[in-house]
Amino acid sequence: MAYPRGSGILFHLTSLPGPHGIGDLGREAHRFADFLAIGGQKYWQLLPLGHTGYGDSPYAAFSAFAGNPLLISLETFVEEGWFPAEELHDHPRFPGHEVDYGAVIPWKMGMLRKAFAHFEARHPEWPADMLQFCYMSADWLEDYALFMALKDHHQGEPWDKWEPGARHRDPRALARYAHELAADVRFYRFLQFQFFRQYTALKQHVNQNGIAVVGDMPIFVAYDSADTWAHQGLFLLNQGRPVVVAGVPPDYFSKTGQLWGNPLYNWEAMAHRGFDWWVARMRMALAMFDIVRIDHFRGFAACWAIPYGDQDATRGWWMKAPGHQLFETLQAHLGRLPIMAEDLGVITPDVERLRDRFGFPGMKVLQFAFGSDRANPYLPENHTVNSVVYTGTHDNDTTLGWYSQATRKERTTLRRYTGTDHSRVALDLMRVAMASPASMAITPLQDLLELGTEARMNTPGVKGGNWKWRVAREHVNEGLASGLRAFTREFQR
Repeated sequence: MAYPRGSGILFHLTSLPGPHGIGDLGREAHRFADFLAIGGQKYWQLLPLGHTGYGDSPYAAFSAFAGNPLLISLETFVEEGWFPAEELHDHPRFPGHEVDYGAVIPWKMGMLRKAFAHFEARHPEWPADMLQFCYMSADWLEDYALFMALKDHHQGEPWDKWEPGARHRDPRALARYAHELAADVRFYRFLQFQFFRQYTALKQHVNQNGIAVVGDMPIFVAYDSADTWAHQGLFLLNQGRPVVVAGVPPDYFSKTGQLWGNPLYNWEAMAHRGFDWWVARMRMALAMFDIVRIDHFRGFAACWAIPYGDQDATRGWWMKAPGHQLFETLQAHLGRLPIMAEDLGVITPDVERLRDRFGFPGMKVLQFAFGSDRANPYLPENHTVNSVVYTGTHDNDTTLGWYSQATRKERTTLRRYTGTDHSRVALDLMRVAMASPASMAITPLQDLLELGTEARMNTPGVKGGNWKWRVAREHVNEGLASGLRAFTREFQR
């Protein structure tokens, strides 16, 4: 199912400018939506919005349902009278060009606890809209709130290190902890209410500008998450520990593959329950986003299973997954699925059959296009209408950074397509994407700004230093939007 021909920008909320060390759901996010509208864009693609854990990766969250409290706007609290303005005056001097998570997390979580204290002092009886949110979200919110309270109680230790009653979810232990940690449980409910209240206001503003929000759903969940802890029977675990974990096999880029460490699903148990956890997860995603990009889509056909405890991915094997049955079930419950398939990497015929059967568009990344022959699927002439073309993704270097390391063959082939000297190669590649027959063309904001490797968002397989980049406020301006609009009109996007 091809989406309307259009273009958009890939840009994560944490990269927005602002005074508090990290982008958020407040005025700068609304301002960026206005920038996209002036620029004639139809899509805003985000990275996952979950509550990030160790490593700060949006692809490894404490919950597949909860939002990231770090994205809550404190300024919005002040504007709405939830929080005294003077509380925001004294804060650390955060660097403007990147997120210093080590400083941001303790400061912001401390400020959110202060906001919660003000809230509870003013609202000994919770307001009706908050009670309704908690009631409607109870199937995931209660597990998440207790999980986070227990995590704080155990000084941040992963759940397999907790005392046995909590680890094995003994009903008496959970009831005792729910009572003892009631204030913390309420705090985490409060954060989710505020996150989704602010996110809903932002999405409404984006949609009113004629722009669709493209969300991102990691196929797997983190081991140290409320999902794995609360639904241990839905994962391949033994005594609470993974039997096998996820990754990708050795290839041209890595002789030992990639070891991700996510627990793998117990698909037999999920099918027995009618895939109810997946139905709930997808229903939530479709409420939050207009289009859902599923990361590592090939894992619905088969995923690389690595014995737990291995130090790399070399001893893994392909474990089949019931993707056809799963998506049939999702369609039966939810209707048409506006899904985009991240079909990069080792793509076999069974993955293509699954993708094509349900009409999900795949991805074409131009940075992969110019190093081989004419059969390269990422070359523009091999794109289909039902696909999404990117100059690069969050896992790639910026186009300027990529080009600085490109081979002679890649540079020569690209020159044939552009007829330019590549003095502005990021815009050259963006022009190739815009001209593609693919219905959607997505450009990372870093490429629109013609930034180098210093603005790279993530380097896969490298620990530390990722997810930090932030844009300078003055760089996202009306002049840039006007140029983007002209560019977009030229290619009838």
